[in-house]
Amino acid sequence: MHRQKLIGIIPGDGIGPEVVRLGRQILEFYRDKRGANLQLWELDLGADRFLRDGVTYPEETAARVKNEASAVLLGALGDPRVPDNRYARDILFGLRFGLDLYANVRPIRALADRLVPLRDRSARDVNMVIFRENTEGIYVGVGGQVRRGTPDEIAINEDVNTRRGVERLIRAGFEYARANGRKSIHMADKSNAMRDAHELWYRCFFEVASEYKEITAKHMYVDAMATAMVQNPSQFELVVACNLFGDILSDLGAAFQGGLGMAASANLHASEPSRVAMFEPVHGSAPPLAGRDLANPFATVLSVGMLLSHIGMPDEEKRLESLVVRAIEEKKCTPDVGGTMGTRAVSEWVLGELGHAFDR
Repeated sequence: MHRQKLIGIIPGDGIGPEVVRLGRQILEFYRDKRGANLQLWELDLGADRFLRDGVTYPEETAARVKNEASAVLLGALGDPRVPDNRYARDILFGLRFGLDLYANVRPIRALADRLVPLRDRSARDVNMVIFRENTEGIYVGVGGQVRRGTPDEIAINEDVNTRRGVERLIRAGFEYARANGRKSIHMADKSNAMRDAHELWYRCFFEVASEYKEITAKHMYVDAMATAMVQNPSQFELVVACNLFGDILSDLGAAFQGGLGMAASANLHASEPSRVAMFEPVHGSAPPLAGRDLANPFATVLSVGMLLSHIGMPDEEKRLESLVVRAIEEKKCTPDVGGTMGTRAVSEWVLGELGHAFDR
């Protein structure tokens, strides 16, 4: 018998609980109807918990996630009642930094021609993966403010890049390309302006590339890459980038696949695939949409697919993606991607069709 997989579930804030409800139901389906040996563990974390008792990410929860869980599904974090988002940073950094999930993997794939907003481009032009460094860079929180609130205020954030951190992310990108038939990799930096931090990226990229002769390595400055992605996304198969640039480029790429409601992600310790990983739709908590039955749950469906692949069920990732393709084709979807259905109705359709898929 396969070892039981503990899956942590954090519904989070805003639209998070609305879309994660479907994610949980899909996991329950595989557990209850398909015999998957899953234990689902819902974590009471987010703005409500923080406002109720001041708890962000308890040490005992962090320890159990690290030592026992196979994966975590995260809905979204962010609530206007906590303007500084300190609880969200504790949770996100506790997962990403605490678990050393250094590779944020963002597939950018359009599932229907009509979702691509670029003139004369179709879905087959949008099929790239972005590997974003996830534990270093400008987001590490090194910095501070001096003379706050005065005309002489100074605000500093440091961009932290280590050889170990840069190399392992780049190597993860090349390994993924080799395993998945990607023939080229682009690296985005700003080494012409950030001569120290990003010269390390430039040098390390081509040093690692020399070990993967069958893969074409290409460098672009990030501003030029953003322009090129809009002009011709088909030239990009896989992109590696630092934390900030990977964040920006992947959100730009999401626009090519129908918006953030279609954008899934994985946070991995890529060199040790058996470690716990975290999966999340990247649309954020979207407070204006919360409670209105408008949130697109497909990013969550696709994220759950990536989660299932991570725990040894890759065929189910393909099955769930095929369901989303059908939903888009048949307009069984929310208004942001051309449908007229609400979150709950779309979720019911997905669950119904998932059950029928095994009845055929």
